[in-house]
Amino acid sequence: MRRMSSTRPDRGLAFMKWHGAGNDFVIIDSRGRDGVTTAALARALGDRHRGVGFDQLAEIRSSDVADIELDFWNADGSVAGACGNATRCVARYMMDQTGRDRLTIRTERGVLEAVEIAGAVHVNMGPPQTAWNEVPLAHEADTLHLPLPGDPVAVGMGNPHAVFFVADAETVDVAGIGPRVEHDPLFPARTNVEFAHVRARDEIRMRVWERGTGITLACGSGACATAVAAVQRGLADPKLRMEVDGGWLALDWRDDGVWMTGPTAHVFDAVLAQSFMDAL
Repeated sequence: MRRMSSTRPDRGLAFMKWHGAGNDFVIIDSRGRDGVTTAALARALGDRHRGVGFDQLAEIRSSDVADIELDFWNADGSVAGACGNATRCVARYMMDQTGRDRLTIRTERGVLEAVEIAGAVHVNMGPPQTAWNEVPLAHEADTLHLPLPGDPVAVGMGNPHAVFFVADAETVDVAGIGPRVEHDPLFPARTNVEFAHVRARDEIRMRVWERGTGITLACGSGACATAVAAVQRGLADPKLRMEVDGGWLALDWRDDGVWMTGPTAHVFDAVLAQSFMDAL
């Protein structure tokens, strides 16, 4: 699915900056051309001091099977298979551009559906992956009770997640625990790490360490995974609200997948200097 161009734009590279509940993204619209993002470009752009800075980069490309196709990259230059808040931001951008209220979006986990209802963009992130080899784990294990300290739940949402239920998400050492779990040998592709406090059956407080990025203000796929884990453990209802560091998201686990909505914001448009591109 990911096709890279051997040449980069010769007059800089246009991009957009968006965020969803503080989860921030560089978005590159590459419809009608080969993909331009490489690991080197993602790392350079993701540097908040020498580049632009982002939690993830999303590149929009033409698709033969959906309205658009999306590729995702982490700030360390690694590939991300899914990114819920970036998907919502791109859907908002495309809906504003086309006037449509429904889109199909191809990602590595399949074709996702986005719908605008009463001004809000809802994205179906697809059914959760709950089998050990789908998450994936390095070996067979009970995904509802992983053999790790803290008894986390493993959930795949196109990318792996380890969800810990805690008494108080505010006091968790996310920066200390997150990277250790991310790189645990149980996760051959590394993992995102969520820390969740269930306040009520319809409300959860969640903080997150994202694979390849670190602490972020929100994580859409992580919110979906946390909701699924809470329902599986019998702690919450399928329809709930979730407070993250950057605001609120709404989750609804239905028969056809986990639907998510929340705020989106277009911050600015810009063009990378050619000298920045030449230095890569």
